[in-house]
Amino acid sequence: MAKAGRPKKDIDAEQFVKLCGLQCTEEEIAAFFDCSVDTIERFCKREFGVNFAEIYKRKRDYGKISLRRTQWKLAEKYPSMAIFLGKQFLGQTDKIEATVAEIDPGARNEIEDFLNDSGADDNLIED
Repeated sequence: MAKAGRPKKDIDAEQFVKLCGLQCTEEEIAAFFDCSVDTIERFCKREFGVNFAEIYKRKRDYGKISLRRTQWKLAEKYPSMAIFLGKQFLGQTDKIEATVAEIDPGARNEIEDFLNDSGADDNLIED
């Protein structure tokens, strides 16, 4: 006698892994296969022996590898990508060095006189 109930949804495991690599959400993967999120959960337990969250953690790293490979290729052509990767992986930073020079006392008096003559607020220059 034939089994009663709905037939199992045919979900391609290879396609599923690729979608996880693209970091698609469970809802997006369900929409791709035209099924429910519950069906995706059952597929994961049946196919991989774990729930969606566990298999997703493992398989999404494939997408990170692909993205990193693309970034390294782009760094060969675009200096901005090379700079970005240097900051991310090599600890490089944009260092802006600024020095503060002291104002010559004579120049300071001239500035104060100018401000006083122009009616500017006396609180602009503090000692």
